[in-house]
Amino acid sequence: MHNYNGMVSSDWSQCLSPNGPFDPLIYLYPDLRPELSLIFKQYTGNEITLGHAIDLVNAMLPGWPSSDQLDLYLEACFETYAGVPELIRWCRQNGILFMINTTGFAAYFQRVLSKGLLPSIEVLSAQSKWHFGSGQTAPIHQTDLKEVEDKAHNSAAIAKKFSIPGNRIVLIGDSGGDGPHFEWGATIGATLIGSMTKPSLRKFCGDRQISIHHQVGHTYRSGESISTDKERGYDFRSAIEILKSAIGINHLKV
Repeated sequence: MHNYNGMVSSDWSQCLSPNGPFDPLIYLYPDLRPELSLIFKQYTGNEITLGHAIDLVNAMLPGWPSSDQLDLYLEACFETYAGVPELIRWCRQNGILFMINTTGFAAYFQRVLSKGLLPSIEVLSAQSKWHFGSGQTAPIHQTDLKEVEDKAHNSAAIAKKFSIPGNRIVLIGDSGGDGPHFEWGATIGATLIGSMTKPSLRKFCGDRQISIHHQVGHTYRSGESISTDKERGYDFRSAIEILKSAIGINHLKV
């Protein structure tokens, strides 16, 4: 069993990357943009469940895209915020388990990892409604996510599996969909980081007296439109110092 110094469990869309979970579908089926954008806003704002959102998407699609179709999107549009690959590599070099914990689709990450667009990660928690079979590059552990509450369940299971204490766990999220994840984190003494923080996450946490310990990147005001230009101004290598302090290990490499 691998002994980890700590764990980072992070959302992906609009948190580590400006790409949304439905962006590949919008790219391939542009006529569905209004409907898909609305569904994304509804479930990240805790207005509908993720399961209901996926059912709505499934009903409107002519079919889930193939790996070749998804690759067309990735070649044209894949992007992370500055410093995200370096942050992931730093975690790996310092024995910190990095977990992508997202309502995005497993298929997206299967192809991203197979194409080498991201450094290898230890754990992926993602929607399996759209996924591909064998022959894809995979993390050492994968877990399914059907509702936003599963982020907390999956993080808890991984932390238990690798005996990682709560005070060495860092959670990163951006919207109200990450609220239940943060709520769990608050109960175990995890460090909570808002990234490109949306009002929906601040409201969820404020209503429950949950402290967001750090906010990185652009923090949105109520009613403010999403601006990827503002988001791109932050370099995630700056978050390394936060992780070093949160996990509390002085000998970590810079």
